[in-house]
Amino acid sequence: MAEERPIYLDHQATTPCDPRVVDAMLPYLTGEFGNAASRTHAYGWNAAAAVDRARGQVAALIGADPREIVFTSGATEANNLAILGAARAALRGGDRDIHLLTCRTEHRAVLDPCESLKPEGVRVTALDVDALGRLDAAAFEKALNGGATLVSLMHANNEIGVVHDIASLSGATRERGVLFHCDAAQSVGKLPVDARALGVDLLSFTAHKLYGPKGIGALWVRRGDPPVRLVPQILGGGHERGLRSGTVPVALVVAFGVACEIAAVEREDEATRLAALRDALLARLSSELDGVHLNGHAELRLPGNLNVSFEGVESEALLMALPGVALSSGSACTSARPEPSHVLRALGLGAARAHSAVRIGLGRTTTPGEIERAGSQIVAEVRRLRELSPTWESRGRVRT
Repeated sequence: MAEERPIYLDHQATTPCDPRVVDAMLPYLTGEFGNAASRTHAYGWNAAAAVDRARGQVAALIGADPREIVFTSGATEANNLAILGAARAALRGGDRDIHLLTCRTEHRAVLDPCESLKPEGVRVTALDVDALGRLDAAAFEKALNGGATLVSLMHANNEIGVVHDIASLSGATRERGVLFHCDAAQSVGKLPVDARALGVDLLSFTAHKLYGPKGIGALWVRRGDPPVRLVPQILGGGHERGLRSGTVPVALVVAFGVACEIAAVEREDEATRLAALRDALLARLSSELDGVHLNGHAELRLPGNLNVSFEGVESEALLMALPGVALSSGSACTSARPEPSHVLRALGLGAARAHSAVRIGLGRTTTPGEIERAGSQIVAEVRRLRELSPTWESRGRVRT
């Protein structure tokens, strides 16, 4: 008898590839194996046609022109191309006072490229958020008044799920002619995302967050006047309109396209379903346990995201005690770091609460039965770990 697999509740880290996506991709790993850049025979023509079709599917999900889609290896590369490419284009254009605005709760795929530009003379300001993870619009506009070349802000946070009102913030950048890059890796396919309606110039997203394969993502680069100028970060062959060289992975691109097409159809109903399951799980945890704290805004968040702290319980101990539930304590990209999450620190949480935080990510494959079983296991293990803690028992807060 096959061993039962853990309940998967880490969908902010990655999502399982939808079987419909796999079916669409497989022919391009075998019979349709041509290089889309081969222009002299049918193998290449077929591959190029498949890439064009997928580019249209990807663009349609975010209300874009297919010519605005640049395929990358994922959102990390797309973020790097947007940030490094725009800053270095400004440097090449003779701008010697480049100021980059971002936020303290951004993903490391934004914060690290920003930091890497400092030796090149780029000023970087990381703005604060409030205790619920929200960026203050007045503080943002004040920072813009100090002069800015590029803004990079995420749409939805990968740890606490908080959604920024990008459309309202971008108005101030358009008035000043400041480029706006948005990391939308967590929101595309889960929230309504229209790149032009958001008012941004560059938008990053990736297939593996919306039930496609790992290794393929995209950067949307706004067409129009004024043009968005980027210095490519990968050279050799001039693929993707010269912005990202490298043989296009046709099978992955096809899969990305189908994943986007499915998301366009199913997103709204799925968001409603996940929000209901999420709220039911939070209600149960809060009713059966004392000392449960939601991290981040209660309503302005991704429908499938919960980030909760359990007083008196170290998150790593809880995760180890729950082999039947796949959870995380924060971003998968920084899980090897022992210090508290920089996102939770930015909210002003103390070390104890930050170290007791667990991220619960629901997704397309999550069922009500799984939420019921996961809730039971979490409640039982939090109680058990608290019973082992003399400091918790002394408070007399363990429920029976």
